[in-house]
Amino acid sequence: MTSMDLSRFSINQMTVKQLSLPELAAVCGELGVRQVGLWREPVQEYGLAATAKLIRGAGLTVTTLCRGGFFTAIDPEARAAALADNRRAIEEAAALGTNTLVLVSGGLPPGSKDLRAARERIADALAELAPYAGENGVRLAIEPLHPVYASDRCVVSTLAQALDLAERFPAHQVGVAVDTYHIWWDDRAPAQIARAGAGGRIHTFQLADWTTPLPEGVLNGRGQIGDGAIDMREWRGHVEAAGYTGPIEVEVFNEELWARDGREVLAETVERFHSAFL
Repeated sequence: MTSMDLSRFSINQMTVKQLSLPELAAVCGELGVRQVGLWREPVQEYGLAATAKLIRGAGLTVTTLCRGGFFTAIDPEARAAALADNRRAIEEAAALGTNTLVLVSGGLPPGSKDLRAARERIADALAELAPYAGENGVRLAIEPLHPVYASDRCVVSTLAQALDLAERFPAHQVGVAVDTYHIWWDDRAPAQIARAGAGGRIHTFQLADWTTPLPEGVLNGRGQIGDGAIDMREWRGHVEAAGYTGPIEVEVFNEELWARDGREVLAETVERFHSAFL
């Protein structure tokens, strides 16, 4: 393990969510992993200050915090609650020492079929949150999700849509997340990656593979690197040609992986990452 170049590798906490935060920190130390992406729920459960202390003590860097977003509600009280929660998320990211908060923007609210209006409500929310993020040294990374999630989870389905929103704001406040799982199908995505890179808006690059058949519920169907249809080397080439030199974060939601020993899964993920880019 130690002979591998892991300088850009980051393990997203969700890939090995069966590991507690102390276990994750310990296993990263054993395997030579120096970067992690964290999720708000387990961080809140362990305690924000305790997590920050644990991560610093383990010599780890937090590459991203997931997730903010869910901006598409019409009800004024629900929108106010979402904005307040996202301000807390920005503060949590700053406390953890990461400059990137990933946003899952939200699906269609109950009773609505208007995608354009939902996207404009995202823009309205960003107008309130982007300056606050900038003041806290945090960038908001809009993550487009595969269109299968458009109705219930994210009305932003392409990098073009994400950039149309992000480009209304300064790049140091709002950019995009490039996730292979969500964009690999889109033949316009390489040009949009170049567009994002030219504007300094690639705020994180994440990997997961596409395997079929998708499981019931779809959400936890991301494949381990190398198990599916995505050419990881090709997509890394696109983001690097666009000027991205930051961490490469592996984020896999997979019930079969979660049922296995977490240390084994993390070791396998390190090996798959290395093999994908040989």
